[in-house]
Amino acid sequence: MSKTDNPNRTCLFSKDELPQDKLLRFTLTPDRQVVPDFNKRLQGRGIYITNSKQILQCAIDKKAFRRFGKSTTVMPNLVEVVENILKNRAFETLNLARKAGVLVSGFEKVKEKLIAGKVGFVLEALDAGEDGKAKIRTLAKDVEILSLFSTDELDKALNKANTVHLGLLKSEMSDVVYNQLQKWQNFVNS
Repeated sequence: MSKTDNPNRTCLFSKDELPQDKLLRFTLTPDRQVVPDFNKRLQGRGIYITNSKQILQCAIDKKAFRRFGKSTTVMPNLVEVVENILKNRAFETLNLARKAGVLVSGFEKVKEKLIAGKVGFVLEALDAGEDGKAKIRTLAKDVEILSLFSTDELDKALNKANTVHLGLLKSEMSDVVYNQLQKWQNFVNS
């Protein structure tokens, strides 16, 4: 992605100038309601907030969106809505990767692809057993391992049972999945 594809914008709250992919975009509806506009499809002026649950909550608490008029309103559960949108997008990209054939699941399949050097990164359930975690870490060597979701969450997202280890094969699609997972993780953890 060139710099012109990802221009910098200023966070409404922190005033930090960051690339757009490090920010969350909101816009105002005609009735002055602040709504997420992550696909940049809604009309109106974009409002950018750093991709951080904490910063978004502070912006809401400090009434930062009122800079666009006293009649501007923020839904009471905006932080939760944003978190759910980002999490659902992460799950959607995992499903797209599965459909595209760049996601393998199950210890043996992930192991096989790791040995062959075909894995871009591993997604491991938070509640994976210590034995399985240790084996995957040994095989992964320099391959990044993300632990973001429980087995139940991965099962529901992929409509599978006992989803503990996922390997994302090196591809443009796995880069898209990785970026979406990171966006969700960064929101939740910062």
